[in-house]
Amino acid sequence: MKQGKNRKSTEMTDQNVQNELLENEQNEQSTQNELQERYDVLNDKYLRLVAEFDNYRKRSARERLELVKTAGEELIQGILPVLDDFMMAQESTAEATDVQAVREGIDLIYRKLYKYLESKGMQSIEAKGLPLDTDFHEAIAQNPTEDEAMKGKITEIIQQGFTLNGKVIRYAKVIVGV
Repeated sequence: MKQGKNRKSTEMTDQNVQNELLENEQNEQSTQNELQERYDVLNDKYLRLVAEFDNYRKRSARERLELVKTAGEELIQGILPVLDDFMMAQESTAEATDVQAVREGIDLIYRKLYKYLESKGMQSIEAKGLPLDTDFHEAIAQNPTEDEAMKGKITEIIQQGFTLNGKVIRYAKVIVGV
């Protein structure tokens, strides 16, 4: 009788092991399916993100090219009235005999242009009588001076310098007293 019980017990154990193996296989398959689904979702999100970034990069490049093409448009539109004034001045100076009137006309055009450029952030660099500042001035010559107070200072401006919104766009070319 013991042998019968042992055989049944062994058969039951074999059955239990097989059931556990089957259950483990099912759990593994279920886990693999879940992992595959998660992988597919994450991969899809990744591919969409890459495509979205690529579209953003292309759109930014197009916008940058367009900005470069039209960057000067506003400036040119502002200068056109000054150009019109110059054309009228050219026509009127061909027949003009009054030099003072021509000079006044040119001064008006100059002030109009300068005022427009100032409205866009341009400023002239102060130089005469100031010490040389290489951040704003370019010394092109030295000139002997009798005045002790002007030694090491700018005595003459050869070419006016300008800044645009605080950034030097042209250094003032100056002569320094020695």
